[in-house]
Amino acid sequence: MQLKNNAYRLNETLRGVETMTRFALAVLALASGVYTYLGVRGILDGSATFVFFAAIIYSAAVSVAIYAFWSFMLRFVPLVVSGIQRVGLFLTMAIGCVMIMAMSSWLNAAALAGSAALEQHMAVTLQGYAEDLDLAHANALAAQSLLPDVQRAAERFTALAASERESGALTGTTGSGSVVQLLSQMGSQMSQLETTITGSRDEVSGLFDQASTRLAAMRELVSTPGTIEPRSDQFQTEAVQLSALIAALQQTGVAASVKRASADLSAGFIAPVADGASADLANRQDQVMETVRASVAAQSAQLSQAADEILATPQVEQRRFVPLSSAEAVIRYWSDFIPSWAGAISIDLLPVVLVLVLMIVNDAMRNDAETLQEAENITAAEMIRAMALYRQMQQAGIPLPAETIDPPADRPVVEPLVAKAEIPDPNDTTVTPIDAAKRQRTDGPVRT
Repeated sequence: MQLKNNAYRLNETLRGVETMTRFALAVLALASGVYTYLGVRGILDGSATFVFFAAIIYSAAVSVAIYAFWSFMLRFVPLVVSGIQRVGLFLTMAIGCVMIMAMSSWLNAAALAGSAALEQHMAVTLQGYAEDLDLAHANALAAQSLLPDVQRAAERFTALAASERESGALTGTTGSGSVVQLLSQMGSQMSQLETTITGSRDEVSGLFDQASTRLAAMRELVSTPGTIEPRSDQFQTEAVQLSALIAALQQTGVAASVKRASADLSAGFIAPVADGASADLANRQDQVMETVRASVAAQSAQLSQAADEILATPQVEQRRFVPLSSAEAVIRYWSDFIPSWAGAISIDLLPVVLVLVLMIVNDAMRNDAETLQEAENITAAEMIRAMALYRQMQQAGIPLPAETIDPPADRPVVEPLVAKAEIPDPNDTTVTPIDAAKRQRTDGPVRT
């Protein structure tokens, strides 16, 4: 009787929650449709009327499909007991879940985290632009490292020219001759190269300040609350301007110019004719100018090597900001929005839990019902007839089945409420009181 009571209570409970199950399923389908509408509206193009009706129709179709699919699963899966058929239904349910996620869940995620994903896309792009700006600025200033060498070379040539003019330190003869002219020429060329390198510093600084201003404006657009679409459009405008400034910053590098100038020092070296009054002075002048030629060649090779190292630095590749829709942004940066994806999928697939619960409860009811199958099928009239036949068989001395339990002796004998039944064959020990009662109900009252 306890098993019977459990099965009865489970059945009554299922009937009680049936309305709640339908209501919950309808609410889940409606919620999924609403978020699907928001997701679809963000990716459709066209007039406002077209976008509205197209999104409404699609979201309504998704809600109906979800409600119908899970209604079928809730109805049929708990009733199927065959292993192969149940596996088939589970496979069908898995295919349906994949289709629901394909047509609804990713749009739900786009509606839940679309704005945040677009801000994430802008933040990642902003970080890339900041790295490009720093690299371009470093490349533009790399030529400044050559400035000390150029300054020392210019000062050395200028000092040698002054010493030769005043004391004849190189040729032993004072005055302004060919050696002084050559040293002054080399010092002047080095000073011009120094001016070129120094002048580029101001231009690089100005471009970097402008790019930093654009970068600050982009950073503000990322962090400012509000509607994401206008901020994204303004961010794209700022990104175009910043790309132009980074490209201009790369063009201000003077490493290539320094390399060409240093090569000209050696290749374009023109020594003046010795103008000494005597052959000995002219010979000394030629020797000094040859020494100057060797010094200029060494200085040129050193500057060319340093410039080549600067030019070998990788250049900044041109970066473009590619606008994304909310759905594309959510898919690209899905790992950053796992909670949103979990919520979007749970809205669509939560009825799986309800299906499993109903399946387990129905299995438990079937097990209880199989245990009391005979008791569930007998009526009250059959029970009364069975008790009457049981007492008659006792009085007649007919052997009873071994599992039959005699009623207590002190229980009062209840007179049969029906006509006396025909006493079965004494040799037929397979007849039970319940079988005799069923036979009596089928064939009619048996007269003795």
